[in-house]
Amino acid sequence: MSINTALCLAEDLLTPCRKITGISSVLLPFTDSVGTVDWQGFENQVVQIYEAGLFPAVNMDTGFVDLINADQQDEVLRRTQSIASGRFFVAGAFVNDHSGANFNLDSYQRTITDIAHFGGVPVLFQSFGLTEQSDDEIIDSYRRISWACDNFIACEVGSMFADPGKIYSLDVYRELLTIGSCTGAQHCSLERYDEWERLALRNEIRPDFKVFTGNDLTIDMVRYGSDYILGLSTFAPDIFALRDHYWEQGSDRFYQLNDLLQNLGAFGFRDPTSAYKHTAAMILKMQGIIDCDATHPDSPTRPDSDKEVLAGILESMNRYRNQ
Repeated sequence: MSINTALCLAEDLLTPCRKITGISSVLLPFTDSVGTVDWQGFENQVVQIYEAGLFPAVNMDTGFVDLINADQQDEVLRRTQSIASGRFFVAGAFVNDHSGANFNLDSYQRTITDIAHFGGVPVLFQSFGLTEQSDDEIIDSYRRISWACDNFIACEVGSMFADPGKIYSLDVYRELLTIGSCTGAQHCSLERYDEWERLALRNEIRPDFKVFTGNDLTIDMVRYGSDYILGLSTFAPDIFALRDHYWEQGSDRFYQLNDLLQNLGAFGFRDPTSAYKHTAAMILKMQGIIDCDATHPDSPTRPDSDKEVLAGILESMNRYRNQ
C-alpha cells in the first residue's frame, strides 16, 4: 500500500466523538518469585477496571494463561464472575498444542463452555492446529467452533506475541465477518495498514462488528473506529478511560493524554515484548494496586532501573488524576 493510499484510507476512517469500548487485560500478579498468586491484587485490578468504566479481560497473555494450570484459570474466572455480578467481561480461550498438531476442536469447545459457565465471552487464542491450516480450513474451524457458543471474539496476533500467531489474509477476515456469533476480533500486528484495511472491510460488510486493537504501539487506532483489548491499559485503566472520554467529547486533550500513554507503551513494550508484564507489575505496585512486582517465574523481567522512568510517567499521569 502506498503512503497516499494509506493516508486516504485513514482519513476516510476517522471517526470523531465516538464512544469507545475499552477492554483491559488484567495482570495476574504474584506475591513472590516462585509463583504464588496474589489473588487480592488480582481482584483489586478487576474492581479498578470496572470503576473506570472499562471491561476486564482475564486469562489473557497478561494473565499468563499459557503458563498457569487449569485450576488457576478456573479460579480467575470464578473471582471475576463474583466481582462482575452479571456485567460484561471476556476471557482467553487457550489451547496448548505444538507445531504439526491437528486442529483440536474438542479442546476449544471445552474451554469455551467453561468460560460461558462463569459468564464470560471467550476470546479465541490461536493455536498451531488452527493457524497451520489452509485459509479454507481456518474458516471451517471457526465455523465449527461457533457451534459451541452464542458469542465469541476471534484473535489474530503476530508471531512476536505468540509462536502460533498468524495475521490472516483479508479473505479470511472477510469470512470471519460472516459468522454471526463472531461479534469481534482482536488484531495484534503492530501495523496500522493491516488494521485500517480491516476497519474498512468491517464498515463495508458488518458495521456492528468490533475491531479490537491489540496494538499497544499504536493505541490511537481508536480514532479510526477501533475499540481495544490492550495489555497496556492495565497499567492505568482510569487514565485510558479519561483519554476515551476526551475523544467522545471532542476535546483536543485526547492527543496530549494519548501521547503520554503511547510513551508508556513504547517503554513498556520494548524488546523483549513479553517483559511488558513485569513493567505492568512495577507501575501497578507504584500505584498501590498490588503489593509485589513479581511476575510468573517463567516470564522475562525488566531491570530495576526502569522504575525511575516509570515514576516520571506516573507523575505526569497523576496530574490528570488531580485535575
